[in-house]
Amino acid sequence: MNWPALKEKLDLYEKLMRLDKPIGILLLLWPTLWALWLSSAGRPDWVVLWVFVLGTVLMRSAGCVINDYADRDFDKHVERTRERPLTAGKVTTKEALALFAGLSLTAFVLVVLLGKPLVIALSVPALFLAASYPFTKRFLAIPQAYLGIAFGFGIPMAYAAQLGSVPAEAWWLLSANIFWAVAYDTEYAMVDRNDDLKIGIKTSAITFGRFDVAAVMICYAATLAIIAGIGYTLHLGAIFYAGLLAAAGIMGVHFTWIRGRERMACFKAFLHNNWVGAVIFAGIAADFLIP
Repeated sequence: MNWPALKEKLDLYEKLMRLDKPIGILLLLWPTLWALWLSSAGRPDWVVLWVFVLGTVLMRSAGCVINDYADRDFDKHVERTRERPLTAGKVTTKEALALFAGLSLTAFVLVVLLGKPLVIALSVPALFLAASYPFTKRFLAIPQAYLGIAFGFGIPMAYAAQLGSVPAEAWWLLSANIFWAVAYDTEYAMVDRNDDLKIGIKTSAITFGRFDVAAVMICYAATLAIIAGIGYTLHLGAIFYAGLLAAAGIMGVHFTWIRGRERMACFKAFLHNNWVGAVIFAGIAADFLIP
């Protein structure tokens, strides 16, 4: 066996799945963890937890593969993406589709092993959302909202796994995630705006135009307001709200970075959203942990 060639191919698959850039995994994982802790009053089933963590990694990786497959002809015209493995011809389309299928099937097997019918049923629209998102950039004015649903569908699935049902609270939390996704992915889209205008891709940064920064901050505010409302209905305490206050402070820092609309500053703000998700989760977990 040609080990160097195998290693090179595995490295290309790793890049195709973005395992070398874990920010996407984290942006999916934090809302899932919010849901697992809120639905279980801070005591999630550990088997469910690990299935959802692994499922998040698998489905985010699958989403990246199908995204690059859908955008392979566009990415060659974008400075940031022209060297992606599929666009550069280092991985074939057949390999990419096979990898997507393998990752999706593995995630589905994990869900089936949980033995929870409602979770299995919800996994079908979850897969559809993940597979279809990349194509929405051709016709939706704000595809980032669709991304928020796709990235956040682990929320109703988490509630279903813990409670056997999906209460209104779960859908409100999903709506908060949609606003958050529009915020951070608009920052991401601000990096590629000039290239996207040339090739005809639709993004929220283009749709919002000169109101892009204001739109990001409004979406941030909506995210926090909805989560605060959920916390109020669950009678969460000061530690929970301290987490939201910390998140608001981080969002304020992001404003100082994106207001000049400089590419790398906007990208920095996007990456930094990991800390928004982290402090919100820390507030939720600590509030349940400390009486």
